[in-house]
Order: sequence, then C-alpha cells, then structure tokens
Amino acid sequence: MNRFQFIIATAAILFVAFCLGWFASWLVNRFARVTKSDIGELDKMAQALHEAEETRDQAITYMQQREAEMTNQLAQTEAELRAAMDGLRDARHEAEELRTYIEEANQKV
Repeated sequence: MNRFQFIIATAAILFVAFCLGWFASWLVNRFARVTKSDIGELDKMAQALHEAEETRDQAITYMQQREAEMTNQLAQTEAELRAAMDGLRDARHEAEELRTYIEEANQKV
C-alpha cells in the first residue's frame, strides 16, 4: 500500500465514522425531542401540583387554626373544672362546718 492509497483509506474511514456519528446524533435527537403535547402535559402536571400545594397549605392553616381553637377550649374547660373543684371543696368544707355545728348544738340540748 503506497502513501496515496493510505491517505484515501484513512479519509474514507474518517468520513464513514463522521457519517455514523452524525446519524447516531440525528437518531438521539429524533427520539429525545420534546413535542408540544409533552409540553402541554408538563404544564398540566405543573398546574395540578401547584393546586395540590395550595390545597395542602390551606389544610395546614385550617389544622393550625383548629388546633389553636381546641387548645383554647381545653384551657377554658380546665379553668372551669378548677373553679368547680374549688367550689366543691368550699361546699364540702362548709357542709362539714354545718355538720359540726349541728352536732354541737344537739349535744348541748
């Protein structure tokens, strides 16, 4: 093989390699292309995700408000219970004093 044939063979091999690379690149771009319908579907999914996040945020806000209301109601109920227990303790003490007074009055008679 002389020099001229070697250069032609090398050029042919490089040209074939270039053509195969270009064809492979074209195939990859052809199959990986994003169509308008795909973009529309992605937009719909993004909108649905946004709405879901808003709904989640509203639910979290509602739950926090409800928890605050329930905590407030629990505190009020506990305060009422303490007041009722104090009143009951005072009533028992007064009843015991009256019982003692009546027993002393009955013993004097």
